[in-house]
Amino acid sequence: MEKSFISSLLVVLFLLACIAVSVSAAGQVKHWVGTWAASQQLVEPHNMPPRSLANNTLRQVVRVSIGGRRIRLKLSNEYGNSPLEIKAVHLAQSAGLHRITPETGRMVTFNRSQAVTIPPGQTVISDPLDYALPGLTEMAITIHFGEVPSAITGHPGSRTTSYLSTTSAVDLERMPSPVTTERWYIISGIDICTENLQAAAVVTLGDSITDGRGSTPNFNNRWPDILAERLQANEATAHISVLNHGIGGNAVLAGGLGPTVYRRFKRDVLEQNGVRYLIILAGVNDIGGSHSPLIAQQLINAFKRFVEQAHEHNIYVYVGTILPFGGSGYYNPVREEVRQTVNNWIRTSGVFDAVIDFDLALRDPEYPEFLDPAYDSGDHLHPNAAGYRRMGEIIDLTLFTK
Repeated sequence: MEKSFISSLLVVLFLLACIAVSVSAAGQVKHWVGTWAASQQLVEPHNMPPRSLANNTLRQVVRVSIGGRRIRLKLSNEYGNSPLEIKAVHLAQSAGLHRITPETGRMVTFNRSQAVTIPPGQTVISDPLDYALPGLTEMAITIHFGEVPSAITGHPGSRTTSYLSTTSAVDLERMPSPVTTERWYIISGIDICTENLQAAAVVTLGDSITDGRGSTPNFNNRWPDILAERLQANEATAHISVLNHGIGGNAVLAGGLGPTVYRRFKRDVLEQNGVRYLIILAGVNDIGGSHSPLIAQQLINAFKRFVEQAHEHNIYVYVGTILPFGGSGYYNPVREEVRQTVNNWIRTSGVFDAVIDFDLALRDPEYPEFLDPAYDSGDHLHPNAAGYRRMGEIIDLTLFTK
């Protein structure tokens, strides 16, 4: 009886082990990690497309961070006030401007159909596509639209030229007679599928300084871009992607442009695929829009909450000190005191897993309330390309080996 029981137990244990292996194998196949993303918002009237998207074709260029052999695309109608009709989507490597490399092109499908209608308030994810995607590749996403809402979802701060044409073909090597805009519309993310369970994403969460105002259009030289290049060039971190979730004019608590960091934290951090790390650089627009010193404690309380939420999801949280804004329209002594209060707390609280001292790296050594002129875009608030490079270069890459 005892031998029979032991034999039966061994059989059960063997079957459980087989099930565990199957689950592990399935987990590897389905390990999705974001390689590119853009935070979505309601597009303001002055940021709308130069002509209607309806029944026209839009080609948009993005640069991914890590590569893979299976990908999927995310499209959003989150802020639409009616259904968004998409007739066809094509993906190919960009050949510069509105050109593509035809042999790299593939049609994208949704539930095995080239067409998809996205209800208002919704995001759709394409069918997985077998595609050899190299890291740091510029990809052209071409969409032929049907009917579109009057309220458009997008990301105005693309720092990248998009091309809108009246053609209906999405796979043309060159867009015929396109009009241009430095905006992204509808596209919200690209994921890769990998068997490398160490592959993960870092979300850079912030405002226009993370979104890259003051960088060079079409050069991908925002500070998250510089970080992505460094991660890819370093063998120990080549499997780490960067998802830029900066929104120009964005605030942490109230006001500003787009959904506040507080409102979008779940969407842009916790719900992104494969996130293991978070860098927060935010608060300058809250400070610049306030006349009260109480905003310092309100920001501190919000940062504490962000850390709690991220840690609950096993995400490491790193924070950047707020850059100087002396000489800008934001500056006055009260706001400078608030900035110093928040930065001192960031440096000394021990709440974060690490601190990245952007303030120290970019401030003028002689006049620390100001950006160093070598890093100032000219408005005394946003860095220039050299400043963004400096920001990307001071980040310790060992933070992404945990």
